[in-house]
Amino acid sequence: MEELVAKVAEATGIDPATARKAVVIILQFLVNAGPKDKVDTLVDQLPGARAAIGNGGDGPTDMMSAFSALTGAGLGMSEIQSVATAFGKVAREHVGAATVDQVISGIPGLSQFV
Repeated sequence: MEELVAKVAEATGIDPATARKAVVIILQFLVNAGPKDKVDTLVDQLPGARAAIGNGGDGPTDMMSAFSALTGAGLGMSEIQSVATAFGKVAREHVGAATVDQVISGIPGLSQFV
């Protein structure tokens, strides 16, 4: 998880604490809204991700609640786009493009952000 947070913070220029919040929100959203088998693979292969989010639980369940949670964490629209792009890049490095692309395609509207 630390590597993921560090890479997102570096790629976006946001502070590590905000990057951590954003990554957790994104992971929770994916767990709650995405295709379970593909999301489980993604979360289990990102070091520390499962421990950071548990089973997703109280996190956002749709795009609007994810956006709201990210803005509540202090991110603006351009920062949300940058965080999503950086998250996708790191996830592809760890999990592979095929799995990440299947997760993205399994959530309507997500492809415009990642």
